Amino acid sequence: MSPYLVVMTTVDSAVRAGDLSQRLVERSIAACVQVLGPISSTYRWKEKVETAQEWLCLIKTREDLYSRVEATIGEIHPYELPEIVALPIAQGSHRYLSWLEGAVS
Repeated sequence: MSPYLVVMTTVDSAVRAGDLSQRLVERSIAACVQVLGPISSTYRWKEKVETAQEWLCLIKTREDLYSRVEATIGEIHPYELPEIVALPIAQGSHRYLSWLEGAVS
């Protein structure tokens, strides 16, 4: 298992997704952030089914930087309870993972 993660979060606007991406990469706690959207999310919140337009951020980082990534997301996230989940990168090309390692502090 590699020590790398893809952290996912959704935000309510392209502007906020861009701001988050910029902060994470500038702070060298993410090598890359890809933003997909708008997407449609349907979820249960406070006993109601809601649907919202969101932008999905896919954040590539190292496992040991997760807490800093989470804290940075929390700095600008507008939601009362943001989605912040991480998936391990089980495998990846040696060249890409070497680049990822060099791109984060």
